[in-house]
Amino acid sequence: MVSTPLPTQLETIRPGIKAPVKETLLTPRFYTTDFDKVANMVLNLQDEEIEAALEELRADYNRHHFVRNDDFKRSFDHIDGATRLAFIDFLERSCTSEFSGFLLFKELSRRLKGRSPKLAEAFHLLARDEARHAGFINKAMADFGLSLDLRYLTQKRTYTFFPPEWVIYTVYLSEKIGYWRYILMFRHLEKNPDHNIYPLFNYFECWCQDENRHGDFFKALLRSQTALWKTWQSRLWSRFFLLTVFVTHTLTVFERGDFYESVGLNARQYNVDVVKNTNETAARAFPEVLDTDNPKFFPRLEACASANEKLTAIANGKAPKLVKFCQKMPWIAVIVWQMLCIFLQKPVDAEARRGVVC
Repeated sequence: MVSTPLPTQLETIRPGIKAPVKETLLTPRFYTTDFDKVANMVLNLQDEEIEAALEELRADYNRHHFVRNDDFKRSFDHIDGATRLAFIDFLERSCTSEFSGFLLFKELSRRLKGRSPKLAEAFHLLARDEARHAGFINKAMADFGLSLDLRYLTQKRTYTFFPPEWVIYTVYLSEKIGYWRYILMFRHLEKNPDHNIYPLFNYFECWCQDENRHGDFFKALLRSQTALWKTWQSRLWSRFFLLTVFVTHTLTVFERGDFYESVGLNARQYNVDVVKNTNETAARAFPEVLDTDNPKFFPRLEACASANEKLTAIANGKAPKLVKFCQKMPWIAVIVWQMLCIFLQKPVDAEARRGVVC
């Protein structure tokens, strides 16, 4: 596994304000949706579950958690070179992802106010959490002499339209995979404190519970819509979104192996653990999940990551655009083929296991 080299100089839009990374398939995206369709959702099938999830959000267990303590007052100049660049990249992607969620949830809350009060309140509380997370990470970036201009991001980033069904699938998976990413890293650093290079990691245990609660709300929302789990189309969509999330995660982890190495994690094993746990969790909501125990499953994901490294190397080369296009096509075909093979593998019928899935 070879990490993709990061630029040695980080571009800024003004002193101390980092220029956003170039938008690619792997960078966090900003979304919009059909707000009228969301407002007209009938939630009767999951009234109790949605109310329970809403009560958890109202409790705001982490309202006093995101306060910087004295650990942040020391210098972090010892985090330098490639490790520093990898860490800033990790913080930027995390901040952008959290801020993207905030913008979507805030707009949903605003558009649903007076039309679907329960959902409007839920999205308002979700936006509160995401804003808190984004702000905390942005302050962490400032410890390294940079931060993001979130207002600039709001105005300049491209917004991708997703139907409400796609939003529910993707946000549910995003929150649950976020939980496993945070908790697995926290547990690792708890056992290996010598690798804990920055105090932000100490906040991950409670932080990931926000991700978990958000995922539980979207699980209740998903199960309230029979079209999202009771049809043959929903089985295909479930596998598709699991696949895209797992491929994206694998490509990102392998692309930034230096960061995981800096905190003492084996990137390959970390990816396996995150994917397996997220897939198992998704079986509580989705009608079908992927068979991560298939011996070809992870080699195919890693083949996608290897092909992505080739694509990045070509993109960073100096060949003419037409030559680059021709050079990229075989590697794009590799990724598409490997993804298709995973998609067509026999899935796990989660509905059939519904009585035994915890």
